[in-house]
Amino acid sequence: MNPCELTASVTAIANMIACRLDDNELSLISSVLVQLGDTLAVIAAQRSLFCNNDTMTENSNTSDHKQ
Repeated sequence: MNPCELTASVTAIANMIACRLDDNELSLISSVLVQLGDTLAVIAAQRSLFCNNDTMTENSNTSDHKQ
């Protein structure tokens, strides 16, 4: 899926959800989805950091063995 198709799909989904909810429900689901996105971003960043640290540790351990 290209970026234009992805954004069009997300917009369509948002419109379908919004037309079925009242303002309070919409506000709540919006907050929940923002929290979900933020939490997923933190998990991805943490994985990236630990993956990079593991790789760096493996590389330094490998170079220590070569000496």
